[in-house]
Amino acid sequence: MTDQYGRSINYMRISVTDRCNLRCVYCMPAEGVEQISHSEILTYQEITRIARIAAGLGITRIKLTGGEPLVRRELHSLVSMLTALDQVEEVTLTTNGILLGEQIAQLAAAGIQAVNVSLDTLDREQYRAITRRDGLEKVLASLEKMKEFPQIRVKLNCVPLAGDSQEQWCSLAKLAKDREIDVRFIEMMPVGLGKNFPLCSQEEVLRSLRDTFGSEKKADSREAPAGNGPASYVTFEGFRGRIGFISALSHKFCGECNRVRLSAEGFLKPCLQYAEGTDLRRLLRQGASDQEIRSAIRQTVWEKPACHQFGRAAEEGTEQKNMNRIGG
Repeated sequence: MTDQYGRSINYMRISVTDRCNLRCVYCMPAEGVEQISHSEILTYQEITRIARIAAGLGITRIKLTGGEPLVRRELHSLVSMLTALDQVEEVTLTTNGILLGEQIAQLAAAGIQAVNVSLDTLDREQYRAITRRDGLEKVLASLEKMKEFPQIRVKLNCVPLAGDSQEQWCSLAKLAKDREIDVRFIEMMPVGLGKNFPLCSQEEVLRSLRDTFGSEKKADSREAPAGNGPASYVTFEGFRGRIGFISALSHKFCGECNRVRLSAEGFLKPCLQYAEGTDLRRLLRQGASDQEIRSAIRQTVWEKPACHQFGRAAEEGTEQKNMNRIGG
């Protein structure tokens, strides 16, 4: 399945909920948000039907997101349904890690293949300031629990904030020195509350890491799977894992974008920046055939914009929802 610019689209990020047990400053307001009713959220059966049709068009990789996906009950049952689809090669998960330790055994049995844990700091007070919750110990316990499941790839995702200390970034990076995990630094996307934060670029973080660990070298992608997305990887002397960068603003990679996003409400988005897309929930609940849904997915992919225009003046049609509603 290709878009009008010849990009092959094989990766779908599926949000299963808009709800979250944290209140990160760049994602949700302190008081939370008005929650979507359960009736507006796709059922697991509806998600699986969309995924099956999309897989028939060439979607081979699926990542489950939120909000926080693990707050939705029995998520492992959805994982089982998705991993059973013939054309789907990989089902992965992104999570804040709070509930991961208590659910990982069920997720592993269901066939989850990789887990991305969002963690911006190892300092308890700073963690509380960013997330407005006191949950760092639970996240660290979950990471320790993951050692019991070596077949599941683990990555840490950090969103560096301007003004963060070099020590903060280096302490996170050191986890990749001691363990075979990837620590990735993701530039803030100016979406929702993220618009209120200045860009902290890849170069700024990398300079700090060099000061502590010395010169980096490009990581050999054959040493470990690079994942579904556009991360570039380096490593440092003595590191068992890798350091990754996802830099959509300072190192624009739209020409290689291979993804679409399905919100928890069933809205298929071809580009993070823009509000355009297709309401697949409406089609599902109006009794649309598989062929009608297939055509809608194919058309949405075909109309995927050439690139985002973050950093320029606001354009008509720019997405106004917070990330918890869009899907992380």
